[in-house]
Amino acid sequence: MTGRVLIVAGSDSSAGAGIQADLKTVTALGGYATTAITALTAQNTLGVAAVLPVGPDFVRRQIEAVLVDIGADAIKTGMLVDAAVVESVADALETLAPDIPLVVDPVIAATSGPALLDEPGMERLKRRLIARAAVVTPNLSEAALLTGLTVADLDGMRRAAEALLRLGARAVVIKGGHLSGDRLTDLVTTPREHFVLEARRQKTRATHGTGCTYASAIAVGLAQGLDLRVVIERAHAFVQQAIRHAPGLGAGRGPLGHAPMPAKRQTRRKHARRGPLRRRARPRRR
Repeated sequence: MTGRVLIVAGSDSSAGAGIQADLKTVTALGGYATTAITALTAQNTLGVAAVLPVGPDFVRRQIEAVLVDIGADAIKTGMLVDAAVVESVADALETLAPDIPLVVDPVIAATSGPALLDEPGMERLKRRLIARAAVVTPNLSEAALLTGLTVADLDGMRRAAEALLRLGARAVVIKGGHLSGDRLTDLVTTPREHFVLEARRQKTRATHGTGCTYASAIAVGLAQGLDLRVVIERAHAFVQQAIRHAPGLGAGRGPLGHAPMPAKRQTRRKHARRGPLRRRARPRRR
């Protein structure tokens, strides 16, 4: 159950987040990752020092080169820089991958450093990508920016999730890591159900790249043909494991430890996809 995942995102020079974390996550969970890089960043565990965008035409060329040859069973977007890149990515996916499940990690701002998506880009992200997403994975601040709502507790998370479903997303995972307390609470919402995933808060500075890791773990699960709930529960468990196994590097928010998940935590059973995650069946390339 390999699963091909095309990742459209920025590069992190410290390898804790972005494309590098995505590659490690997909590989650890048994998938095969390809990439289209949207920006180079100069960053470390202390923050983002500089961003060098990749032109929208070249981003599209990367996407086209991958999809016409290797193909993809799921696609994940992360840092998209600006409106022009969002439009270029959306156009390419509409043409070449209209029925492939899309996971949108709405990377809008770094915890420390410059904005990673401008305001026009955020509006186009909502209209062009979130509107067709199989899953969208904002944290609290991203959910607030995308919806204009206050998202400071579970009720606020529920309201924001419903607003994102109304934009067109078919499932929403709002990450509650910035809530206070000893328990971490993530809310998962679809048109049919909502459920909460909880974990004990770990006392650690190693949280750099948790959002990228979570979204990529979801994308590879969809690529492997697993049921949505199984996908999200496995991704949640993988992030918690990666935090526990962090190598303890850097003076700031350190990287995770993306070791493969033990076999007993993996599921080898293939589940049929439920609901509208795919609009129609699509044969896999061999």
